[in-house]
Amino acid sequence: MAKKSKKIKQPVNWKKELQLAPGYLIVSLWVLFTFVLIGWIILASFSTTREIFDGNLFKFATGFHPENYIKAWKTHKVSNYFMNSLLYTLVSCTLVVIIAAPAAYVLSRFRFKGNGLLQNMFATALGIPSIMIIMPLFAMVTAMQLTNSRILLIFLYVSINVPFTIFFLTTFFRNLSVSFEEAAAIDGCSPIKTFWKIMLPLAQPGIVTVTIFNFITIWNEYFISLIFANSPQTRPVAVGLYSMIQSMRYTGDWGGMFAAVVIVFLPTFILYIFLSEKIIAGVTGGAIKG
Repeated sequence: MAKKSKKIKQPVNWKKELQLAPGYLIVSLWVLFTFVLIGWIILASFSTTREIFDGNLFKFATGFHPENYIKAWKTHKVSNYFMNSLLYTLVSCTLVVIIAAPAAYVLSRFRFKGNGLLQNMFATALGIPSIMIIMPLFAMVTAMQLTNSRILLIFLYVSINVPFTIFFLTTFFRNLSVSFEEAAAIDGCSPIKTFWKIMLPLAQPGIVTVTIFNFITIWNEYFISLIFANSPQTRPVAVGLYSMIQSMRYTGDWGGMFAAVVIVFLPTFILYIFLSEKIIAGVTGGAIKG
């Protein structure tokens, strides 16, 4: 019987590790700070207002208070804000992919007049701050009496996130091997069918990654929703939390407010926990030639 080859353990390069020590220290301090901050917010969400202001979060003299979450969900209308944000995010992310994926594929694979101009325009759009277009948009929307509309907010989110998605997916499609399309063409597959049946599934890591980025961006978006969706019926979580903080001057329910913060933070936290590998695979996949 052939002997199993033993794995040779590489010696540690201490000189190289010492050079990286400052970076390790900074990352460790940042992770510790983040964990302490998140831990404090979670503890505060199970405490009373008096315990928060007295600094007795770790004692829980009056016990745990999970009712803070029920109070935040119902009394402070977090459920309404949460469902609004969920609607805006899911619909917008879906529409962005439906619009951007075919456009990115065409820009990366087909040569035609204006191809370079279009790519430059999408790249330029990434550098335009949204605050620069708010006033003209607000004037147009007010003239058409479309303020406080869910459809308007979804349209704005899609329009703002399409340039980044096209820019990201164009690079990803460009780095996929053309041999798949050549094989499909030999089999008599049309370009449209090739895209939907072959290239779109191959681009799944990139699509998942850019969708996660868009989800986090739209979920945490504040300024646009503050201007165009300021009614209680259409507010997303970011504007809803701001209104809750303002109401704390009168209600003083800080435990409920921190419970609302945890509820709002939970979706993006879950995304990072379960999809972190897909994010890394999508980012690195776009940088490797197929």
